[in-house]
Amino acid sequence: MFTRRTIEATYAETFEGIYSRVILTADDETVLNRAAEDSTANPSVVIGRVEGGIESWLKKTETPDNRKGVILQFWGALDSNKPFTNSLVKFETELSYRIRQDILVKPFTAVFNALAKPEGKIDMMLKVGHCGDGYEWIENRYGKDVIIVPLMVPDFIIERYLGYARGVMGANFWIMCETKEAVNQAGKKALEAIHKIKGVVTPFDICSAGSKTETNFPSIGPTTNHPYCFSLKKRLGAQSKVPGKVRYIPEIVINGISMEVVKDAMKKGIEAALDVTGVAGISAGNYGGTLGKHKIELVELFS
Repeated sequence: MFTRRTIEATYAETFEGIYSRVILTADDETVLNRAAEDSTANPSVVIGRVEGGIESWLKKTETPDNRKGVILQFWGALDSNKPFTNSLVKFETELSYRIRQDILVKPFTAVFNALAKPEGKIDMMLKVGHCGDGYEWIENRYGKDVIIVPLMVPDFIIERYLGYARGVMGANFWIMCETKEAVNQAGKKALEAIHKIKGVVTPFDICSAGSKTETNFPSIGPTTNHPYCFSLKKRLGAQSKVPGKVRYIPEIVINGISMEVVKDAMKKGIEAALDVTGVAGISAGNYGGTLGKHKIELVELFS
């Protein structure tokens, strides 16, 4: 069961990101699942692109067009050294790739804005609507202005303006596991608990590849967090930070629309993971402030 002593007195670093929250719908449940998973499958903010996640699944009564749907979040990092507009333009481009290549191409799909109070709006005509090669048009459907993109299997529908806002990225915790079974069971339980919290996504789900900010190979971006790799324990000797009987350290990464929901999700996820046999404790990734300006102290989540 959960006790405070099993949580390391450390913190997770987080950073500010830009996100859009959308509703995806489709005629067919298999197509819906595939479009949702494909469009959010590549967690690539660490290489300067966007990442996404599935927030929740929706009933027909919960979507604009009365079809089964899903709420998706798409995230991009903010470059603090450049004007916000630079990050926004890049985010708009990367978001359009996910929609065009992973959703629009699947039969009878539609995308709607799901951000009630956006900081601003992105006009989807330029980089998505014009896939109709100038034959696209705008209609009012379901009380919304939508773009109809003519396709060989008619037709893709997307709301003209998708909202964007700023939120919290990169919150994380590490599950210190002694067995393979603990990795799978604790990871699944943590994700189930996290996904009950509205407004958060887990871009990597159960991640086996926690990374660090410093690297010997900057051209490829973040590399393995080697002091926490069990397979390097003997090789590193005193430099290894893998404790006791721990052999596996999966990471759960959380992005969310506010610090409040992110902290709530972290707490629920940690509690669920600690209830699994073979979990020795909980830690988190932090990098001396080199990743983000915000810190979430693990112990304080339970104070």
